[in-house]
Amino acid sequence: MNKQLVMTLVGPDHVGIVDRVSQIVLEHNGNMEESRMARLGGEFAMLLLVSVSDDRVDNMETALSELNEEGRQVFIRQTGADTANQYRGWIPYRVSVTGANHEGIVNSITHLLAEKNINVEEMITDTSAAPMSGTILFSMNAIVVVPPDLSYCDWGDRLEEIADDMNLDIDVSPYTG
Repeated sequence: MNKQLVMTLVGPDHVGIVDRVSQIVLEHNGNMEESRMARLGGEFAMLLLVSVSDDRVDNMETALSELNEEGRQVFIRQTGADTANQYRGWIPYRVSVTGANHEGIVNSITHLLAEKNINVEEMITDTSAAPMSGTILFSMNAIVVVPPDLSYCDWGDRLEEIADDMNLDIDVSPYTG
């Protein structure tokens, strides 16, 4: 039987770190099922869902934890089907936000989502300079899941109010994967 592990790794960026981690997983007959990786401020961050057989879990966890001695921070947690299926039947939406960057955008939006019991499944934020003016622009793309008994009007209208108050463009659309 296989176990699923969620692993995070953060540390100084350098060529070959993804190769090193994927090699450790492979050496223990593990499989990287899902991952998110990014270079953020000179650091490299990895978030992985790895499956591995019961009899190899401890050895793989030990091998991955040895990366801590190389200046990285590794955290490993076993997960299971009960938590993976927690939001089965909820309705997925994509939420896209753009506008001039300023403090509080993410907090304002996620606070509303939490109040309405809406779960954030995935979120990517970024800033960039506008081509003509150089103004710093903010963008956010999120996948959220909404309880089936919550109507769009119960949360979408409030999201539009936040957009108006913060001078943002917000687009909400059904997410089909």
